Amino acid sequence: MKNLFDINDKVIVMTGATGVLGSSIAEYLASQGAKIVILGRNLENGNNIVKKIINNGDEAIFLQSDVLDEKILETNREDIISKYGTIDILINAAGGNIPGATITPEKTIFDINANDFKSVVDLNLIGTVLPTQVFLKPMVDKKSGVVVNFSSVASFHPLTRVAGYSAAKSAINNFTEFMAIETAKKFGSHIRINAIAPGFFLAEQNRSLLTNPDGSLTERGDSIIKQTPFARFGEPEDLFGTIHYLISDASKFVTGTVAVVDGGFTKYSL
Repeated sequence: MKNLFDINDKVIVMTGATGVLGSSIAEYLASQGAKIVILGRNLENGNNIVKKIINNGDEAIFLQSDVLDEKILETNREDIISKYGTIDILINAAGGNIPGATITPEKTIFDINANDFKSVVDLNLIGTVLPTQVFLKPMVDKKSGVVVNFSSVASFHPLTRVAGYSAAKSAINNFTEFMAIETAKKFGSHIRINAIAPGFFLAEQNRSLLTNPDGSLTERGDSIIKQTPFARFGEPEDLFGTIHYLISDASKFVTGTVAVVDGGFTKYSL
């Protein structure tokens, strides 16, 4: 019987793969036989991740890129097609937040920096739209492919502080649903668009917000754990299975969905 989760030799393009979560996912997918193309701005970080993957006996390349520059993305696509001949899967994991787009307890909406808010929306939303436009094209040409966008639990219920990030991730959900219909109606049922919404995972961007230098929880970190039925933060490997499912034939009748991986955070009510 066919292994529905087989991704051996699939060419997977990943944006945002130089962070803690993205690099862990890239390493896992490479270990499953996929050929990983890591796109990022930091040449040193990207090459280090590729070196680690290759040292494990798996395959990966790094291409310097910018998810907000269409011309660079198109050059990346040409280089990928030249090397591998195709693109099977796109994982849009690029994103992030900046202080000017947040509202801390001592501030109000009037303190939001509009330019920073726009930058966060651009990075998370436009930084998903542009790579989708560029890397979806080879999938449409061969009538087969998968796109997985990165959403967040902040997209379902606005979280305190992260105004710009929550708005951008809510838009990712809408874009995912729109694109699922758009591609199915115009290009056929063998192209699927889904998203994954991680809960709270410790990464470099949020570590100081959620934990103290001694490893204890901050007030915000403690509040999150109390509202998470699993009573812990997520680990990178907690995302592997859901990502694997969404990019494989195991989910071949699944499109337009946002898969939540949050230890029950979004379902908790008291």
